Amino acid sequence: MNKFNRRQFIKALGAASAIGGLGFPLIGKAGTAAKVVVIGGGYAGATCAKYLRIYDSDLDVTLIEKSEHYVSCPLSNEVLGGERDIKSLTFGYDGLTGHGVNVVHDEVTKIDPTKKTITTKGGKTHQYDMLVVSPGISFKWGAIEGYDEAASELMPHAWKAGKQTEILRKQLEAMENGGTVIISAPPNPFRCPPGPYERAAQIAFYLSHHKPKSKVVILDSKDKFSKQGLFMEGWEALYPGMIDWVMAANDGKVIGVDAKKGIVMTEFAEHKAAVANIIPPQKAGILAEIAGLTNDSGWCPVDQGTFESTIHKDVYVIGDASIAGKMPKSGYAANSQGKVCAMAIATKVAGETMPEPSYVNTCYSLIGPHYGISVAMVYELKDGEVVGVKDAGGLSPMKAPESTRRAESIYAHSWYRNITHDIFS
Repeated sequence: MNKFNRRQFIKALGAASAIGGLGFPLIGKAGTAAKVVVIGGGYAGATCAKYLRIYDSDLDVTLIEKSEHYVSCPLSNEVLGGERDIKSLTFGYDGLTGHGVNVVHDEVTKIDPTKKTITTKGGKTHQYDMLVVSPGISFKWGAIEGYDEAASELMPHAWKAGKQTEILRKQLEAMENGGTVIISAPPNPFRCPPGPYERAAQIAFYLSHHKPKSKVVILDSKDKFSKQGLFMEGWEALYPGMIDWVMAANDGKVIGVDAKKGIVMTEFAEHKAAVANIIPPQKAGILAEIAGLTNDSGWCPVDQGTFESTIHKDVYVIGDASIAGKMPKSGYAANSQGKVCAMAIATKVAGETMPEPSYVNTCYSLIGPHYGISVAMVYELKDGEVVGVKDAGGLSPMKAPESTRRAESIYAHSWYRNITHDIFS
């Protein structure tokens, strides 16, 4: 995609926006580049940093990310099924550097929204005019009795792709044929709502080929879940009798674990697991909490048209950490929010009116290597909230022919290649 200079950007914006009107540039009026710092280089943050430079190549954009590589959560369940390795999910930031983004590998320890400064573990202080925070999620350690960060080494959550994914994969390889894999699904809201159920399918795919006497049991904190009918149809078609789902009303909610003994506890029962995958309740990334960007829900309230924090001016929160109306906490939603936020900042810097935003999400799930399902939705801003556009989305059909499921699995992999290219290239 070609880069825009500011003149081209304003011209394009004026043509695209029916409501756009000339205002006064808030920053950079005297020719000084506005400084925008983005914290967090995942689906939302990396997208925002890149598109800030595309929308306005005069912006001084710095991305601060602790790790030198990013490991994608979307499609990481395929590592558990044995169809993919971690390397295929790993991306560097050279592509963003090529777009003129200054990439800094350091850990942010403090944000001062009054002085507009950021302090890092490496001892650096960064000044900003506008700040974008994309901290992802963190876990409510202790919400499940006995489950803390140390216990997650024995009962991995694998809900941040990378080392935890590899631990879980090795445990599956080491377990005996005939064992039970327990997955604890968290309460809403959480990252990737269909994720635990796709994971059950991917683990069942591996077990059906290598340890066919084994079972997968999902203990759920909820009484229903995303794409439920489609998942259950797929489980029965590919892995009949291998996956059991226990809803909260039937004593499915996990309340405690004994990680050393491999015991998972619900209110009325104890379950012995050969492998336990405990996905704990979640909240916004810890940095958002430190910066005072969260409310009592544990997530970050924002103006859903721009993603500017309703708590701190000139600080924007995007991705899983934000409260984004009806949008799920997914990779595609984060990518969409990153672009809307970049446009909001670019227009503000240029003194333009923000065009009416539009948002999109598509979420594929792979029940088997050649069996895909999906849900899609287009969103709009209505009365200050992001809501779905009527008849602009939908689910895969039930009882579809094999050719449809196969085609959706191809679309899923194509989606992954396209979105990661969009973000990191």
